[in-house]
Amino acid sequence: MSPALEALMEGCRYPGKEPLKGGVMLEPFVHQVGGHSCVLRFGDQTICKPLIPREHQFYKSLPPEIRRFTPQYKGVVSVSFEEDEEGNLCLIAYPLHSDSSDLENKEPLADGEPKNKVVKWGKKKPSGLLENERARQSRKEEKSKSNREDKAEVLYYSLEKGNVASQIKHNPWSLQCHQQHLQRMKENSKHRNQHKFILLENLTWRYRVPCVLDLKMGTQQHGDDASEEKKANQIRKCQQSTSSAIGVRLCGMQVYHSTTGQLIFMNKYHGRKLSLAGFKEALCQFFSDGRVLRRELFSAVLQRLKEMRAVLEACESYRFFSSSLLIIYDGAPLPAPRSRPSRGGEEEDEEDDEDDEEEEGANGGRSQSRDSSTSSCSGSPLVDVRMIDFAHTTCRDYGEDTVVHEGGDSGYIFGLQNLISILSQLEEHSND
Repeated sequence: MSPALEALMEGCRYPGKEPLKGGVMLEPFVHQVGGHSCVLRFGDQTICKPLIPREHQFYKSLPPEIRRFTPQYKGVVSVSFEEDEEGNLCLIAYPLHSDSSDLENKEPLADGEPKNKVVKWGKKKPSGLLENERARQSRKEEKSKSNREDKAEVLYYSLEKGNVASQIKHNPWSLQCHQQHLQRMKENSKHRNQHKFILLENLTWRYRVPCVLDLKMGTQQHGDDASEEKKANQIRKCQQSTSSAIGVRLCGMQVYHSTTGQLIFMNKYHGRKLSLAGFKEALCQFFSDGRVLRRELFSAVLQRLKEMRAVLEACESYRFFSSSLLIIYDGAPLPAPRSRPSRGGEEEDEEDDEDDEEEEGANGGRSQSRDSSTSSCSGSPLVDVRMIDFAHTTCRDYGEDTVVHEGGDSGYIFGLQNLISILSQLEEHSND
C-alpha cells in the first residue's frame, strides 16, 4: 500500500469504535445522477467505483493539462461483500495488498460518520411472526416505491425549510445502481468476494446542497473495441438524441430550487428523449433557483468550459468516447454577509472569506486552496466543472489499441462549443 493511500485510510479512522477488521465501511454515494457503475462513499472527500483497467490506466497516465479537469485519483482498494455481527450486509474496503491475517491485526477504521449514522445495506432479521410479517410488508412497500421511482424519468420532491442537506438521503438513480451492484456482488460472493475499486476525489464534498448535472459528451459513444451490436446500439442512441445534433445530451440531473423548496431529479432515459428545445429547457431548470436564472453561475462555468476546449484542441490522439462532463454548484441559499463595526463606528459588510481558506485534507494534512476549477468570487457560489468516466478513452500511448486517432477529439470539442453557445445565450437572457 502506498504512503498516500495509507494516510488516506488513516484519515478515515474514527476513534473509539469497534474494530472493522481494518477496513472502511462504504456507503451509497447519494449524489450520483448518471452512469451505470456503482459509486460509493469512502469518506467525506473520497468516493470509489469498480476498477475498469482502461479507466485506471487513464488516471495513472494523465498529462498535467488534462488532470486539472478530472477528479483527483487516490489509489486502489479491495472491496468485499460481508455480513456484520448484527446480520447487516455491508461493503468493506481494505488495502489492496494485505492478506486476511494482516487485516485482522489492523486498528479499526470507519468512514467518518458515527456508527448510528452508517447506512446499512440490509436489515437484521426480526424474530417472531408479527415482526416477520411487518418486515415483509415494509419491504413490499419499499420495493413498490422503488419500482415506481425507477420507472419515473423526472421526479419532484418538496423539501421542508431548514436543514435541506439532511433531507437529500439518496436519489432514485443512485439507489438503483447500488441495488443492482450489490445484488451482483452477492451472487458472485461464493466464487469471488474481492473486487478492485479505484478511489477518486468526491467533487461534491465542499457543497452543502450539491446541484449536479451529468452531460454525455461527444457525437460517438462506442469505443473502438465495441461489438457490432454495441456499436449499432450506441449509434442509434446518438441519432435519436441531441448527441448527434449538438454533441451533448443530458445523462442525469439533481437540482434544488431554493425559492420553492423543490428538489428535482432527471435520469438518462428522460435525457435521451429531449429535443434541442427540451435540452435547453433542462439547462434552464438546472441553473435556476425556481423563479429566475442564477446569472452569477454562468461566467465561472463558461470560463471553465473555454479553458477545457482549448486544452482538448491541443490534445493529440485522445478520444473520450462515452465520457461525461459534470457541472456542480451549491443550491443552498447564499448566507447573508456578516457585519462588523467600521472605523467610523457604523456597521459595514464583511465578505465571507471562508472559501479562500485552506481545507483540511482527507489525510489529516492541509490541502491546497481551491484552484481554477472553482469560483470563489465575492458573493458567488462555488462552481465546478470536471470530466469523468473514461472506460472507453483511448490515445496513441495505449499500446494495445489497434486504432490510433489523429488530432483532437472533434466530437467532444463540438459538444463543448455548442454547450458554450447555449449557456452564453442563457447568460444573456438572465440579464434581461
